[in-house]
Amino acid sequence: TGRKKLHTAPVGQVFRLRPFHVLVATGGGYAGYRKYEDYKLEQLEKRGIEVPVKLASEWEVALYKSVPTRLLSRAWGRLNQVELPTWLRKPVYSLYIWTFGVNMKEAAVEDLHHYRNLSEFFRRKLKPQARPVCGVHSVISPSDGKILNFGQVKNCEVEQVKGVTYSLESFLGPRVSTEELHFSQAPPGNSFQQQLVTKEGNELYHCVIYLAPGDYHCFHSPTDWTVSHRRHFPGSLMSVNPGVARWIKELFCHNERVVLTGDWKHGFFSLTAVGATNVGSIRIYFDQDLHTNSPSYSKGSYNDFSFISNNNKEGIPMRKGEHLGEFNLGSTIVLIFEAPKDFKFNLKAGQKIRFGEALGSL
Repeated sequence: TGRKKLHTAPVGQVFRLRPFHVLVATGGGYAGYRKYEDYKLEQLEKRGIEVPVKLASEWEVALYKSVPTRLLSRAWGRLNQVELPTWLRKPVYSLYIWTFGVNMKEAAVEDLHHYRNLSEFFRRKLKPQARPVCGVHSVISPSDGKILNFGQVKNCEVEQVKGVTYSLESFLGPRVSTEELHFSQAPPGNSFQQQLVTKEGNELYHCVIYLAPGDYHCFHSPTDWTVSHRRHFPGSLMSVNPGVARWIKELFCHNERVVLTGDWKHGFFSLTAVGATNVGSIRIYFDQDLHTNSPSYSKGSYNDFSFISNNNKEGIPMRKGEHLGEFNLGSTIVLIFEAPKDFKFNLKAGQKIRFGEALGSL
C-alpha cells in the first residue's frame, strides 16, 4: 500500500529494568513517602501535640542515599540558569511566590520581569532598609530562617533538632592547627570540645538555622570575627527540613558542607553552610577556589584551605552584617562558637528569625 512499516522492539526489551532505574524509582518513592510523613508531623506540631522521636534505621538511610540527589541538584542548577522568555517570567515567579510565601516588597528589584532566570530570582538582593542589623547584641542571625536548636554544646554532641544529635568532631572534622587560628595549644588528652575552648571559664555554644525555599538565600557575618580557615566536606545532598532532621541522626554530617573557622573577641568561632537537595551550590564570596557538588568525590574526604599566607597574616576580617555567601535555594546554617558562661540566647526553638535580628549577647 506504500505505507511505512512500524518497527517495534520486543516487549522484553521495552520493559527491561536496570538496577539504576530500580534504585531511583524505589528511593524516589520512599523519599515522597517521607515528605508526606513530614507534612503530617508538621500538622501535629502546629496543633501543639508532642511528636515522639523516631530515628531512621541504617537501611532507610541507605535507601534515601540511593536517590541520586547530587545529580538531580546539578540538573536543577542547570535548569535554574536557563533564561526564561519575558512573558513567562511573571507566571513562573508568581507561582513560586504564592507557594512559598515570598515577600517581594523587600526585594531590591520588585519587577519580576527583571530576573532572567530562576537562579537570579533565588539570589535576589534585599532593599538596604529591609534588614536592619542589630547593633546592641554581639551575635546576630546570619540569615532568614527558622531556629531549630540552640544552647551549650555538651559531651561533644550537638543537637540538630530536639532529641537528635550529631558528633561535634564528625561535623567539624579534625581540629585545625593552632598556628592558623592563633590559639594556644590545648593540653593533651582533652576532649575535642575542650580543645576548641581556648579561654578559661568559657563554654562552647551552638545555633542551627533552617532556611526554607521561600527565605532570603544570602547569608551574612553574624559578628565581628576573622576567618582563618575553610574546610569543604563533599557528601550527600539529602533534605534538611525539620522533619528529616528529626528522622536521620547525624544528618548534617552526611551532607555536603563548608566549614569556616576563625576567632572573635571571645575565642573560637565557626560558621558552617550545610548543603541540601537542590542546593548543591554553596558560594563564599571571598573564596574563589571553592567548588561544591562536583560530579565525583571520595566518601569521607574533605579538603582544607587556609586564608593565612605570607601576604596575609591575619586571615579574612568580617564585620557584623557583611555579605558572606549564598545558597541556590535554601538550606541550613550552623554556628558553633566559644563565649563566656554568661552568654545568653534571645531565642525560642521553632521561632522564625530574620537576618540582622539578635541571636544572643553577654
